[in-house]
Amino acid sequence: MTLASELHGELDGAWWPYTASMAHELSDLTDALREPLGEIVSIDVNWSPFEAAPNLDSVISPGTHPMPGQRQRPMRIMRVNGTRGHAHLLVIPSRTSRAVALMVLRQAARLPVHPTHQGTEAYQTAGTIVAAARKQTTTH
Repeated sequence: MTLASELHGELDGAWWPYTASMAHELSDLTDALREPLGEIVSIDVNWSPFEAAPNLDSVISPGTHPMPGQRQRPMRIMRVNGTRGHAHLLVIPSRTSRAVALMVLRQAARLPVHPTHQGTEAYQTAGTIVAAARKQTTTH
């Protein structure tokens, strides 16, 4: 999990669970968020348990066009509410490649990315993902 140093109410970071069974890892997440947010009182999610997670490795990068009829699923975002504040976290599906997940974690929390990684496909894909997630948090 990464978290921005300042929480702005838009996308504040990301969480990359080890497995698709996020419920087993939720207590570790809430423990990690207790210091910046206070006691965790609720978690809101923008997806149904019946929806498949988006495939972040196949996100359409800028300058490319989707196949006819192809639609990108909305990003999974959770709002974690604490007694001292809240944070919007992008949930990275566990099956996401390490390169893309690491870039998403850094960009979602507004952390610096080494210049040698900025020209990579993973960096560009992560930028598209984070921009879509930020747009979702500001429109809902």
